[in-house]
Amino acid sequence: MSAAQQTIHVGGEWRPAVSGATRDIIDPADASVFAVVSEGGVADTDDAVAAARAAFDDGSWPRTSVAERADLLRRVATLLERDRETIGALESQDAGKTLEEGRVDVDCVRDAFRYFADLVMNESGGRVVDAGTDEVHSVVVHEPVGVCALITPWNYPLLQASWKIAPALAAGNTFVIKPSEITPLTTVALIGLLMEAGLPQGVANLVTGAGATVGARLAEHPDVDLVSFTGGLTSGTKVARAAADTVKKVALELGGKNPNVVFADACATDEGFDTAVDQALNAAFIHSGQVCSAGSRLIVEESLRDRFVTELARRAERIRLGRGTDPGAECGPLVSEQQLAKTEDFVASAIAEGAVLRAGGERPEGPGYFYRPTVLDRCDRRMRVVREEVFGPVLTVETFRTEEEAVTLANDTEYGLAGAVWTADAGRARRVAGRLRHGTVWINDFHPYLPQAEWGGFGKSGIGRELGPTGLAEYREAKHIYQNLAPRPVRWFAG
Repeated sequence: MSAAQQTIHVGGEWRPAVSGATRDIIDPADASVFAVVSEGGVADTDDAVAAARAAFDDGSWPRTSVAERADLLRRVATLLERDRETIGALESQDAGKTLEEGRVDVDCVRDAFRYFADLVMNESGGRVVDAGTDEVHSVVVHEPVGVCALITPWNYPLLQASWKIAPALAAGNTFVIKPSEITPLTTVALIGLLMEAGLPQGVANLVTGAGATVGARLAEHPDVDLVSFTGGLTSGTKVARAAADTVKKVALELGGKNPNVVFADACATDEGFDTAVDQALNAAFIHSGQVCSAGSRLIVEESLRDRFVTELARRAERIRLGRGTDPGAECGPLVSEQQLAKTEDFVASAIAEGAVLRAGGERPEGPGYFYRPTVLDRCDRRMRVVREEVFGPVLTVETFRTEEEAVTLANDTEYGLAGAVWTADAGRARRVAGRLRHGTVWINDFHPYLPQAEWGGFGKSGIGRELGPTGLAEYREAKHIYQNLAPRPVRWFAG
């Protein structure tokens, strides 16, 4: 058994799957096998939960000081800086993104660990509650939830792992993480860094394996106190149902169908026009559109549409595809053959429903799961490509005439993760941003996020929030401690 196949981490030890099963990891740039991992199952999952349970109930980590926990998170951040190139390249190859995107992901993971370290260090010892008398001391404190099941997606495996692991550890929890079976490698590397940083054995556990087995078992397991899931709507609802029987805490981030609203006044100058077009490309095609917050719905003022879409399509056709490590590559492949086929199906159905293909719409020649950045004009809300999350390099174009119509179109979705408004009118920007039913709204920008600001969505984009103070609160339970400083008989009963 090679070390590469021992990717299950239980109680501080690396091991193969109980069954001995393995899974090939595919390089999406050429469809070759470049790694082999353990394919865990229910038995591996139960062992990992048992280790996490023992570490929480009897181990030291939940009882360590805030300063000790913060110091460990900072050590992890330092190790990430040390290994930035190696881990960034691994993320690039595993997920298909460009090398620079992989490096940026490592930087963002580092920042998340540092943020949660600072956050817990700056907190007070609890919230004192005024009981109305000097004879009572009343305080609300926060304690770790317990054993956390962390289930992460394939598009940002390292980043999404950090959004869960960092606050879970900062709060004093233990955990079992299940990365996507398609892109598990950087999560394996991150667990290695946690061990190197000195995390006690049993606190961090990892099971590589399929969602239908490992993820399902974690969601239903009676010894799991919280399940945090990031992924698709269908899988997320299954997780919620499975978790309901044990009434565990559930946090879900389930993607979005995100509007990018462009008013004509944002493009009144050449610089404004260039910026809005450039940002529309970034919104839709970063990581080949495999982003939960991708601005895949361009909603542009009708008077601007022809000029805007013509230039957008011209630039989209010039986007350079290639392996993430290739010099000059701007966009990598889709993550899998399945995702490529799904994207092709969406484009075909859109054209059949009346959309006009302005750019892309085909695979390039050669190996790998590449698909050309695609612009579909003349779209409307009835089309499946406008309603459903594609998770590929596909941008749809809708138009509006009035501010009211723009807001109505932007909110006409079951999801509510993110959206943007482009305008030179400050009053309009505030009005529209205030009316958009989305968890993050950008004004004259798209995609940036801050670890200190909450991330999550309305509607079918999920429940709960990651990042920010609320992201830490997800991994805690509130406890009210009421101390009577002068106890005396109540005399409620006569005796």
